[in-house]
Formats: sequence, structure tokens, C-alpha cells
Amino acid sequence: MAAPLNGVILERIQRLVSYINELRELQNEVTFAVYQQDKFKRKFIERTLHTALEACLDIGNRLISVAALRQPEDNRDVFRALAEAGLLPTERLETFLRMASFRNILVHEYTKLDDAAVYGIFQRRLDDLAAFAEAAARYIAREADGKMDEPPITHHS
Repeated sequence: MAAPLNGVILERIQRLVSYINELRELQNEVTFAVYQQDKFKRKFIERTLHTALEACLDIGNRLISVAALRQPEDNRDVFRALAEAGLLPTERLETFLRMASFRNILVHEYTKLDDAAVYGIFQRRLDDLAAFAEAAARYIAREADGKMDEPPITHHS
């Protein structure tokens, strides 16, 4: 893989980690009541989750290109293709598929957002986003070290 593409993917991973950290900073202070009442915090959380999911899809599509994997049919299929190739922890595939569906709701059905569902993702699913960032970073590190014959990524958390 060309070094500039590694740099682009690493920059996207860093942005993803930044989004996760921004959300984690709010987790303890934003109760469900605060989430429902404070439209600025609610919109910040929704938008930051959205951009984090976009980063995952961007990283995923770039990894698919670099690794010369099959072209995905849709956003959910990005995660399937990565898991099939061993670039994502397969034990989290269903979660990643739900993330892609959630991204579509944020983008296309934003008028129908369920506050409880969004708040639940904000409180309980950030580790899944972090697992994605970790898996992508491991792939880049293995590729950069010329160790692509190592076993696929697995993540146990």
C-alpha cells in the first residue's frame, strides 16, 4: 500500500478516536433527562455519532480498496466484506451491521429518531466504535511492518 494512503487512513482513525473521546467526556454528565431537555447536547451527540459512523465507513471503504477486497453493495456490506477478510472482529459483525443501519436512520430518517435508542447507543456502544478503530489501526500497522501473513484481527472485549 502506498504511504500516502496509510496516512489518510491513520488520519481518519485519529478523527474517529477523537469523536469517541468527545462522546465519552459527556457520558457521565448527560443523563437521559438532560439528553431529552438540552437540545444542544442532544444535537452534539447525534452529530458526533453520525460523524463517527461516517469515519468508520470511510475507513472501511479505504481498507477494502487497499486490501483489494470485493466491492460492497451498501454500507452494511462494508462491514461484512471487512469481517469476511478477517480485518474486523467477526464476533462484533452484527453490531457493526446495526451501526450501519443506525447511520442510515441518522441521515435519512432524522425526523423519526428515538431518543431512547440514540441515548442507549451513546451510553453503551462507544466501545464498538473503539474496537473498529483498533482493528483498522492494527491492519495498517501489520501492513506497514510487512507482516500481512499474520493471522486475522481478533478482538475480545
